[in-house]
Amino acid sequence: MFLDDTIAAIATAAGEAGLALIRISGPQALTVADRCFAPAGRHSAKPTAAPTHTIHYGKIVQADHVIDEVLLSVMRAPRTFTREDVAEITCHGGLLTTKLVLDVVLANGARLAEPGEFTRRAFLNGRIDLAQAEAVSDLIHSRTELSLAAANEQLAGKLSQRINQLRDQLLSVLAHVEAQLDFPEEDIAPHTLEQLLAHLENAVRFMDQLLRTAREGQILRRGVRAAIVGRPNVGKSSLLNHLLGHERAIVSPIAGTTRDTIEETANIRGLPVVFIDTAGLRESEDSIEREGVRRSHAALERAELILHVLDGAEPLSEADRKYLSEFANRKRIIVRNKTDLPPRLELPPDTNGSLVTVSCATAEGLEELKDAIKDAVWSGAIVAESFEVMINSRHQDALRRTHEATSRTIEALRTNIPLDLAALDLRVAVNAVGEIVGQTTTEDLLDSIFKQFCLGK
Repeated sequence: MFLDDTIAAIATAAGEAGLALIRISGPQALTVADRCFAPAGRHSAKPTAAPTHTIHYGKIVQADHVIDEVLLSVMRAPRTFTREDVAEITCHGGLLTTKLVLDVVLANGARLAEPGEFTRRAFLNGRIDLAQAEAVSDLIHSRTELSLAAANEQLAGKLSQRINQLRDQLLSVLAHVEAQLDFPEEDIAPHTLEQLLAHLENAVRFMDQLLRTAREGQILRRGVRAAIVGRPNVGKSSLLNHLLGHERAIVSPIAGTTRDTIEETANIRGLPVVFIDTAGLRESEDSIEREGVRRSHAALERAELILHVLDGAEPLSEADRKYLSEFANRKRIIVRNKTDLPPRLELPPDTNGSLVTVSCATAEGLEELKDAIKDAVWSGAIVAESFEVMINSRHQDALRRTHEATSRTIEALRTNIPLDLAALDLRVAVNAVGEIVGQTTTEDLLDSIFKQFCLGK
């Protein structure tokens, strides 16, 4: 990737829509736009002659042939997302129209952007740090209002601010230690040593607090996988439809209707939950149904929560007992369905997991089930303060390495291990925590982060 290139891409989702947007960024962005754009309005101007942050009406043309009627926005560096000159073309949103407009832009001097390259340029040009860049992706992929709130907090720099404070604290201690290395014949004064240790111990406690947010952060970003299991015809598909709020799975009194796993995401008390409706767990002579059961078992292995559905209007069957035993050590909720019918189900006294009674026929108990799902995957109340700082798996790895290196430094300073070894561990800690905001990065790290972005972002 070269920052002296001018890049372009479609910035809106693929498909037919009323409008689409093509973004151009780079040193020649306005010149490229000049070659494509014919002003048509009385107050419209060529992009290179237009004032910054103005919109102009005109047409995209190629060899005197009109491609589309458009609006073109002109934004001059540094007051842009990438801190480069930017032109954005808003055209009609047909698949062919959008492609032809992009083709004209590429034919006039821009190259097609790589995935995430606009955001990568924003990072490299100092517009945002690496944690904020990741928040852009989180924002785009948010599936609930809570995940959106968490992404906005990270984009606003709440996490970055605290990480930078932590790094500054570690750098301050490192400066003292390295200064002491210049005078090896003198020991660190006792009161100075205690101050340095206090700073490092505060840093460790702060990292412990951040690391505790990793699980909740992962839940908001990717959701929780919850498998709905049980023997055939106990109401699994009906339950899925109720939780989703629409008819997704086929419901039938014929056992074995669901022959494959069905995955859909629902908003449960603000948390994204990926529900997996599995084929009824039973032995079958039908090869297709056997494959569905095999896939159900594979889905169960990946699930973080199990909703075990039982028919409350029938006695416990041998299959029910088998699966109660099989899932005994998994995080689960026992869902006793059909409570609108006379009860005949009795659970063994040693059955673990919370019990919720529902009726898919009347929707009774479904709100209580949603509360139970939330309580099973999220500890405590969901409050706005929870989302100010919430790390992802990459941050978690970097913080763990920082924590380990800082703990080794504390041990070294307490046991009079040579200062050069303590300084070495502290440099490891500073570099590791710097990875979170991009103070210390490699091309491979940047590639792995930005390749997950879409082309237009």
